[in-house]
Formats: sequence, C-alpha cells, structure tokens
Amino acid sequence: MTSRRTFLASALAGTLAAKSAPLPNVLFVLADEWRAQSIGYAGDTNVRTPVLDRFASESVRFDNAVAGTPVCCPARACLMTGQYPLTNGVFINDVELKPRGTTLAEAFGRAGYRTGYIGKWHLYGSPDGNYGRRLAYIPPDKRLGFDYWKACECSHEYNHSLYYEGNDPTPKYWPGYDADSQTDDACRFIADEAASKRPFFLFLSLGPPHFPYETAPEQFRALYANRPIELRPNVPEPRREQARQILRGYYAHMAALDACFARLLAAVNRARVAEDTIVVFTSDHGDMMWSQGITTKLHPWDESIRVPFVVRYPRRFGAKGRRVRTPLSQPDILPTLLRLAGLDIPGGVQGVDRSNLREGGQPALLSLPVPITEARRWGFAEYRGLRSEQHTYVRSIHGPWLLYDNAADPYQMHNLLGRSEVRDVQASLDGALNARLKEIGDDFLPAAEYVRRAGVGHYKEVNAPVGHIRSPWGDWESTLT
Repeated sequence: MTSRRTFLASALAGTLAAKSAPLPNVLFVLADEWRAQSIGYAGDTNVRTPVLDRFASESVRFDNAVAGTPVCCPARACLMTGQYPLTNGVFINDVELKPRGTTLAEAFGRAGYRTGYIGKWHLYGSPDGNYGRRLAYIPPDKRLGFDYWKACECSHEYNHSLYYEGNDPTPKYWPGYDADSQTDDACRFIADEAASKRPFFLFLSLGPPHFPYETAPEQFRALYANRPIELRPNVPEPRREQARQILRGYYAHMAALDACFARLLAAVNRARVAEDTIVVFTSDHGDMMWSQGITTKLHPWDESIRVPFVVRYPRRFGAKGRRVRTPLSQPDILPTLLRLAGLDIPGGVQGVDRSNLREGGQPALLSLPVPITEARRWGFAEYRGLRSEQHTYVRSIHGPWLLYDNAADPYQMHNLLGRSEVRDVQASLDGALNARLKEIGDDFLPAAEYVRRAGVGHYKEVNAPVGHIRSPWGDWESTLT
C-alpha cells in the first residue's frame, strides 16, 4: 500500500508540474535562400559559422528538412498555415495569402503570447503581377496575427532597407546593413518581453544571404576576397569560376548573419529565459549556385530544396546535440512548434507534428504547381515528387523524370530512372507519391489550369521566357519544351 501511495503521489506531482510549467517563449529566425549544405556543421569548409555550429551542437538538428515548394512566397505561406500551396492558395510568388484557417501567430496569440514580426514579409502579394506592392504599407488585418510589427513586404536592398513600424504608414529605413539593425530590434523585443513575464513569439525574417551577393558589410566580404573556394562536385567545369565568385558573396552574408545570431542568443541569455525559450534557425529554401549547371531555386535538387532546421529547447531536449533523419517539410513547422509549446493544433493543418523526434516518418512532398522565373528559364515543367532520407523521386507533368539514391549519390549526379535494378523502388515511390497527392487533394493538373483558376495569367513571373538545358551528366533534360 505504501508503494502504491508513493507511486500515485509521484504521478500526481508530475501531472501538476506539467500543468504549471511556464509556456515557452519562441524565437524563430528565418534566413532567405540559405541552403542546408552551406554551413559549417554540415561540412562546408568554406563558410565561417562558428555560432551556428555551436548552436547545432546543443540543439536538435533535422538533417532532412525540406522546402517542398522551394521559392519564397509559397514556402512562407506553408510555414504560416501548416498547409500545402494548393490548399493555402499561394503556389507562385506575389500572391496574397488569404488564410483558410488559424495561422501560426494567431494560434500563439490566442494562447496568451505577445507576437512580433521583424523583417521581410512577402505574403501581402502584388495583384498587379509586377511587384507593385513589394514596398507598400501592410495593414493590420493582413499581418496574420502578429502584434509587434517592423516589416516590409519584400526588399533586398540590405543597405537601404525600407520598413513600416506598427500602424504608421510612413516608410522608414533600417540604419546600415538591415540584418544588423533588425537583430538589434529583436534583442530589445526579447529584453522587454522577458521582463513582462508574458510569453513571446518573435519571428525574425532576415533577407540575406539571398542575392545581391556583393552587399554584405566590408568586414565579412574581406573574409572571402580572393579566397580559394572548394566547390561541390556537381558544379560543371564551365560554371565553376562563376560559382566561386557568387559564393564569396553568399558566404560573406552568412558570416554576417552568424554574428547576428550570436547577439540574439546573448539577448536570450541576458534575459535569463534560455531554459524556457524555443530557438529555431531555418531558411525558406536553398540555392543551386550552379550545381547541376543551373541557378537559384524552384528546382527539385537538394541544393534548392534542402534547408537548415535546428531547434534548441533546453527544458524539453536538454543541451546535448541530436540529429534527426526523419524528413521535415515546411507545413510540419506550425504543428511541431505548437506541440512543443504544449498548445493544440488547429483544424485544417496538413503538416505533421515532428516534436516527438521519431525516426521513420513519411517522405517530404515536392511540388511546383506552376513554373515561374528560373524554372521557366531553364525549361522545367510543373512537377511533383518525394524526398526521403534515401531517395528523391520526381515526376513532371509529362511523366517520371528523376530518381536518385541520395545515400549512394549525395551530389545527385546519377539519375537512376528506368533502370532495371531500381524498377521496384521506382514503382514503390510512384505509388507513394500518388497516395500523398490524394491525401492532400492535389490533382496534379496542368499549370495553365491553376493559373486560370487563380486569375494570375498576367503575372510577370508566370510569363518569363522559356529555355532548355540538358544535364551536365547526360541523364536528364528540360521538360517544359
């Protein structure tokens, strides 16, 4: 009886402690176009990211985090809604997000959090189809539940960076390099909100290392001036010097952001809330940087789709680093953050809660419903695909296109599609892709149908010139022409 009483008392104490535990703060840091491969802890010997490397060593690192639709607005809309692009309506750039359900900030706000947003937004859209609202004032009812507000729709003029504060429609400019000034503002927000004892959710959206690449502060550009750059093997010889030049600027921006991240972590420590603050570092999508002989994002190769996703939460995960192989997609972020904070997941969410860190989850879904900009310029048609820990399988609107064994071929230089030795693997992945598309209600229609339904046929990016390219390795070619 004594043993039973002791057990019951212990169980009750644990339940009460869980209920009385403070709601954790959330600091969410989003970089723009930072690919997963270009970071020190991932093995890139060129880049200098000592702060992020140390952060990863005491955090949970999702090695297969994926931007399923690897371009700015769709990626951000997935993150804010927990839904896939054809559900939330943002499947190309500059379409306004009009949520069909509870957004990330609304969910935290309803739980009593002070919500804040600093930096690049890119969810207000430009209905003219020609970037007309990228510097426009964003009214309060279009901020998706964020209270504190110092943001701009979209600007990559990092040294002359416009923003709007609160409900004042007067444009202002961040002093100097905007990531520095935005970090200063975030540090003040952390200090003020920690002192108030109210939990906070702060979203810091930084523009770099997105091009232009040559605009980082001089001290960081000097780190890479004339420095030898080791390239990924899948950058073909004719493009290697171009790749080195742009990578120097790319890495300079990364070094600058690493220094900003150091100040953010210091602010959390000074406020004495580190134990109960969830800190996330991630990116909206990657950048090819001439891997496969192509540029920028939108493409289904790893340099474009894979992003860093590192989360630190000492009270839940301790201070010892851990790597998780399960794929994590951007719709998964909303439910994962809410469950980490002990909050309920709202209805309509299509993403999966990954907070339990279990291995063996389903592959990440890849989706480009409508080719825009660089996808058209390189001649890539609409596609759907899966990215698991081991395989990447992609089907264009015209049929199967790509199949890689990522474990055996990490640089994706050997397209295995149609080979007899992988016939069963290809069939299995094709069936799994069909099941996933059915699950989320994606009919995989021609791009023209989605353009017609959304009324975006006049958008500049939908009408970019169409080009053609063949694989440097001779194992794929453009699918749009």
